[in-house]
Amino acid sequence: MPDYDVIVVGAGNAAFAAALSAKENGAEKVVVLEKAHKGMRGGNTHWSGAIFRMAFDKAEDLKPFLPGVEEKYLNFYDGIEPYTKERFWSDLNRVTQNRTDKELAEVLIDNSYDTVKWATEIAEIPCEPATSVCGIKVNGQWTFPGGVVVRAVHEGVGLSSCWFAAAEKAGIEIRYGSGATELVQDNNGRVTGVVTKEDNDSKTITANAIILACGGFEANAQWRAQYLGAPWDHAKVRGSSYNQGDGLRMALAIGALPWGQWSGRHSTPIDADWSDFADRKLTDKSNRLSYPFSIMINRKGLRFLDEGEDTNMYTYAKFGAQILNEPGSKAYQIFDQKTIQHLEPRYSTASPLIADTFEELVEMMDIDDKPTALKTINEYNKCAQSDDHFDPTQKDGVSTEGLALPKTNWAIKIDNPPYHAYPATGGITFTFGGLKVNPEAQVIGTDWRPIPGLYTAGEMVGGLFHYNYPGGSGLVSGQVFGRIAGRNAAKETA
Repeated sequence: MPDYDVIVVGAGNAAFAAALSAKENGAEKVVVLEKAHKGMRGGNTHWSGAIFRMAFDKAEDLKPFLPGVEEKYLNFYDGIEPYTKERFWSDLNRVTQNRTDKELAEVLIDNSYDTVKWATEIAEIPCEPATSVCGIKVNGQWTFPGGVVVRAVHEGVGLSSCWFAAAEKAGIEIRYGSGATELVQDNNGRVTGVVTKEDNDSKTITANAIILACGGFEANAQWRAQYLGAPWDHAKVRGSSYNQGDGLRMALAIGALPWGQWSGRHSTPIDADWSDFADRKLTDKSNRLSYPFSIMINRKGLRFLDEGEDTNMYTYAKFGAQILNEPGSKAYQIFDQKTIQHLEPRYSTASPLIADTFEELVEMMDIDDKPTALKTINEYNKCAQSDDHFDPTQKDGVSTEGLALPKTNWAIKIDNPPYHAYPATGGITFTFGGLKVNPEAQVIGTDWRPIPGLYTAGEMVGGLFHYNYPGGSGLVSGQVFGRIAGRNAAKETA
């Protein structure tokens, strides 16, 4: 007899969705293997903003997630537009340049609402409006970009805590300091267990089915250099230092088919002064995502991207990479008093450079070409517009005129001192390269057949994201494929 019915490798959002789904569907003995010690548990989920992007046909469909919200936010639902499956499809296709795996994307989108509802119920996850991350308040009314309205209370810290509490309540065993190092197969090629390293000893643990949900390789500098290229080997890691690609390595070693964009990653603009690995207490507070209302200049004193290309939920995952590729992997976001009011609260974790003139501000910056920086700012202001039609809640079409590199929205003059400048770099969150899976979350081998007994979920699912990423869809993907993996793994027999 195997030791367990189902083994789940990993202890983040996708892993616990899988474990609780397996338990719900009849698996009696379920174990979660967490490589980290208890004080560092939870994978990248702990560091997340815990936003859930899901499809819904009318604003009131969000009421199950936000009970009593209208008592705190007057006319709350008036500021929310429906986010249909068609809109979700359009956004995912647009940001991935039509490279998303259509079969998996259909599974994600069609199951997004029901799965988030299931997850919040089974793990008793309290939710709230994502005001500090996605919301914009104008004239007393909150508005949100499409599909990203709901998040877990206390963000990733709260989400992770709820998953652990729910697993413990359900009788799911959690083994801390248990890092899986190898998959075990029988003579028929069926995956029957894992080898783990615990207390300096190797142990073989067996089960009817194995679910890999232990993240990508974003914390592995050697793999980042190999698959993402320079300068990703020295990128700051926004999440767990334990995501070294172990699950991917183990699966590839037994013939799993690599899938998706292995040179792609979810990145984001973060505070340039943060440490190489994220502070566990400050979680995702390193993000610097109010750049649409700024201009960004690099160390050569030049703008290098269209800050107003789209709302931040559709650009941050690629703009982080663009900043990292600039000289010194650094840029400055410059705001004036007209836009400083729209900075998301996470900016409060840093002290900006502040000056009453651009000359003074530029002098304070760590850049190589200060005359060019001053020229760039002045040229931008000559081509920018007044704030008469400025609308921070949506793409407003207020664009520059005559700049070789335009700013296509929110391009208002920076002329109301004192001016604020925040240094930013590119931080890596997770990698896009993963394993080929089918809609049943089974891992597919290089022979294009499912590997018996092996499932995966979360960051390890390859093919959904290419080039870019719609904010809030990663956690929902983890829940969707985790739930499917757990349900199917529970049906396995020895």
